[in-house]
Formats: sequence, structure tokens, C-alpha cells
Amino acid sequence: MIPIDEQIKIAAKGADEIIDVDDLKAKLSKAQKAGKPLIVKLGLDPTAPDIHLGHAVVLRKIRQLQDLGHKAVIIIGDFTGMIGDPSGRSKTRPALTKKEVLENARTYEEQIFKIIDREKTEVRFNSEWLGALNFSDVIGLSSKYTVARMLEREDFKKRFEGHESIGIHEFFYPLMQGYDSVAIKADIELGGTDQRFNLLMGRTIQKDYGQESQIALMMPLLEGTDGVEKMSKSLGNYIGIYEEPDQMYGKVMSIPDELMIKYYELTTDIHPDEIEKISNSIKDGSYHPRDAKMRLAREVTTLYHGEEAAKKAEEQFKAVFQKRGMPDEIPTFEIPENIMTPEGVDMTRLLTEVGFAPSTSQARRLLNQGAVKVNGEKTSDLKNSSLKNNDIIQSGKRNFIKIRL
Repeated sequence: MIPIDEQIKIAAKGADEIIDVDDLKAKLSKAQKAGKPLIVKLGLDPTAPDIHLGHAVVLRKIRQLQDLGHKAVIIIGDFTGMIGDPSGRSKTRPALTKKEVLENARTYEEQIFKIIDREKTEVRFNSEWLGALNFSDVIGLSSKYTVARMLEREDFKKRFEGHESIGIHEFFYPLMQGYDSVAIKADIELGGTDQRFNLLMGRTIQKDYGQESQIALMMPLLEGTDGVEKMSKSLGNYIGIYEEPDQMYGKVMSIPDELMIKYYELTTDIHPDEIEKISNSIKDGSYHPRDAKMRLAREVTTLYHGEEAAKKAEEQFKAVFQKRGMPDEIPTFEIPENIMTPEGVDMTRLLTEVGFAPSTSQARRLLNQGAVKVNGEKTSDLKNSSLKNNDIIQSGKRNFIKIRL
């Protein structure tokens, strides 16, 4: 039997906020005495089914809670998905069709079990209970909250003050998500910090329906490989959970050093006490940041591809980067549009922009002489169509730049 304090330590690892810890302690104690697991809820509106490490933050937390003996209920929002979560939206979100929602839901269901324990997971579709409500039930649900409270929500507030339209149906999204918690009798609901309003709505609605309020466990949003913006496919700063092992390993190695501990907390299952030791060792200089980051890359790659694949990815990384004399810290250069051509990146202009050559004619000579490398391999292409985010451009022995398209 895992002690309550230990369970709270695991639950709190990397969390931005828990509302509230005393309630969580009471729930864990009650569950332990009854010999029953807590019900951990995660709602997914299946609108973006290609999961990366940013999406996986809450799924990793669910897996940690499952490993403590608790049960996950994943709610696929086939009903709410036809409205769309207004969180962070500056305008009404287009509704998805039933067909689109179900197609995305199937993809999500396939991907989440790469992270969470299938044996300790129940997948439910919220049309099961939301579709069964009659109009009288909907009126009763909508009476649980006021328009004034709804307009306190940041996205609604901005749109209201900016005279932007807000559909009445959008007010029902957080109400329905709250009702999901009632339907499954959730003990804990997980979400990102951008879901705070929705998670707290669940606590309110449960209380109104005579249930014990759920714990709201909010995880921070994860910055991508650029170290600035939230991880996103559209920004190209993401690490996909299905990427090849060497690509995953290399991308983790490309994150800024200052994000390392956050990645340890949010993307690995390493115990918080061990992470604290790693952090202290980096601070006192007994653990080189490069070695700490290599362990991080190995841990992340192992989670998704296994230990053997992670070892091979590390060997490949050492062969390509370390043995070819690449430095630990390489500045990032975001390639502007004026360097892009239909045939690819204009290498002569790139080399002059980053200061590796004083002129395009000199840059052309460097390319022709084989003095320019991409990821350690010589290139003479004047127009390079194969460059990717985080590729390393090298000129001579000391000039290195990491590119972002």
C-alpha cells in the first residue's frame, strides 16, 4: 500500500496547481480505507488527434496515477466536440460533424494507449449521457450557473468587451464538461492551465448535483524545442510521440538548458526526489548540463520506443554531433521568408545573414569548396530543399547555427 504522502508527491510532480491538496489527501485516505481506486477524469475533444509531448503531459500524469492504483476514465467528447471548446478562442469555433468527431476519436483512442495503461482505463463517449438529456434537463443544468459568472471567463470577457459574437451554445460547453464529471462521479479531473475554468466548473456542478467535488489538477503548458512558444505542430517546435527514436532523441537534445528540469518533470516518469537531485547537481556543477540532457533524451525516447532503441539513438547522436566537434550550446536562427525560394532555402543568403560569409559570392565559394556542413555532412547545394527544424549548419570549425524554418 503506497503511503498517502507519497501519492500526493507523485500527483503534484510538475503540477501548476491542485485545488485543493487537503481535499485530495482526504479522498486518497477514504479510497485507501475502502480499497477502491479514485476515478481520474480526462476529457478529450477529438479535434487534433496527432499527439506530441505537449499533449502527452496530462496523459503521463494519468499514467503515474494509474501506477498508484487509480482508474482513468477518458471521455471522448463526441457530443461536446460538435460545439468546440471556446477556451482561448477569439471567435466562435466551427462545429465538427459527427463523422469528423468519430474519425478523430478513433485516432485519439489508438494514440493514448501508447502512454496510459489500457487495463486501468475506461473510454466513454459523452453522447451516452448528454444525448439522453431532454430539454427540461438542459434548462435545469443551465440554471446552475449565471451569465455574469460565464463572462468572467477571459475569452468570453474579451469577446464581449470587443463586441464580438458569442453563441449561446458556447456557454453550454463548460456546463456539459462539468456534467461529464457528474455522470462518471469523477474524483480528480486533469487538464492544462488553459482548462482551469472548465475544471472548476466540474467542481461546482458536482456540488449542485449532490456529489463530492472533484479535485482540479492542472498541468502547465509545455514550451517546444524553441524554448519560447507552446509546443505546436504549426510552429514546428514539437516532438511527436511517433517520431523515429533518433529524431526524438535529437529534438530533446535541442531544447534550451533552462527548460531541462521542466521537461524532466512533465515528460518523464522519474520520481520527483530524483529530479530534485539532478537539479541540485546541475546547480552545484557536479553534473554537466550536457550529460543531464542526454539522460533526459534517453528517458523520453525509452518511454516511447524502448530501452534498446533509445541506446541506439544515443549512439547515433554521439557519432553525428559529439565526435564531429559540435559545441553543446548552438544559437538558433529563424529563417526569414526572403531566404526561402520555390527550390528551397537560399544557402548563400543564409550564410551571409548569419555572418558566416561577408557576401553571397564568398558564401558560394564556401559551398563549392565543401566548407559548409548540414548535421556534419558536407553540402554544396545553393538551394537546399531538405532542411528541417533543428538542423545544424556549420561553416569552418567554429561557426555553428541551428535553424528554425
